[in-house]
Amino acid sequence: MSRFWSPIVHSLTPYVPGEQPRMANLIKLNTNECPYGPSPKVIEAIRAATNDTLRLYPDPTAHALCTAIATAHDVPVDHVFVGNGSDEVLAHVFQGLLNHDAPLLFPDITYSFYPVYCGLYGIRHETVPLDSAMGIDIAAYRRPCGGIILPNPNAPTGIALGLDEICTVLRDHPEAVVVVDEAYVDFGAETAIPLVAEHPNLLVVRTLSKSSALAGLRVGYAIGQPDLIAALTRIKDSFNSYPLDRLAQVGAIAAIEDREWLANTSARIISSRNRLTDSLGKMGFEVLPSRANFVFARHPDRDGAQLAAALRARAIIVRHFRTPRIAQWLRITIGTDAECQALIQGLADVLALNEG
Repeated sequence: MSRFWSPIVHSLTPYVPGEQPRMANLIKLNTNECPYGPSPKVIEAIRAATNDTLRLYPDPTAHALCTAIATAHDVPVDHVFVGNGSDEVLAHVFQGLLNHDAPLLFPDITYSFYPVYCGLYGIRHETVPLDSAMGIDIAAYRRPCGGIILPNPNAPTGIALGLDEICTVLRDHPEAVVVVDEAYVDFGAETAIPLVAEHPNLLVVRTLSKSSALAGLRVGYAIGQPDLIAALTRIKDSFNSYPLDRLAQVGAIAAIEDREWLANTSARIISSRNRLTDSLGKMGFEVLPSRANFVFARHPDRDGAQLAAALRARAIIVRHFRTPRIAQWLRITIGTDAECQALIQGLADVLALNEG
């Protein structure tokens, strides 16, 4: 606390990002990063752009990147907005499209940045409980609201909605913006982007941090009809007109255009996820049906916090949340096959030790 703080600072509960520990021989399965490096074309593009043009400001509209995104998703370029990671895009979305008199709705167990944005911008919100199977209950969103945000797949559960369910929400709330946060959609879920043409209240937010292996580059984007994009642009240009540097823009273009690399890498992670799910199940874990690059699992006879601590002692880091309802669950990022095997061996050792 400080007497120099503005009043709002005292009331904030900031987001706590996943730990980035400095440990030797670490197996890091806690922040949903891609276990493989980005497309070689990304590295090549960044190297080619590392020259004396860095003295110049980047294109504030990121037109070339927006064009690449529009081409990849078969939408008009005026339907695209880009920002410094999907977190910045979401920040502008919350402030520019979801801040109304009626409450914003989102799941009670979901991306923990959502309530942080609400606190920062003074947005009234209501959380909607997941159902008994940890899925999003679409019927529970049939209530008055100022907007809805649904991650698809949800995090940390990994469970995905179908497009028919998203269409139901859109039809139920034609006067409210419905945001679909697709950070993990490339790992087996259906994208809602094709619905944008029919639904002026739909905004889809995506990131290159996960499936494109560019968490260190910080590029996110949104796709929606032009009036929604215009609101985000007005917010951006009242905050930071240059959110994406020159290297981020060229690297992101290369990633977007290398569709073969994306498809192959996503398929590798899906295969590893399926094998890890099977292995965990054979060890007695309950594993939710994931369509993300992580699994959410719990053991009926072992405390989640103790399991996470025991793995950490073996230099294996997974994500444990102390939140009610999910305190016994572990969110485990899909690593390489070797990393997943080391995790399974570590868990086997811990379970055997406890039995002994």
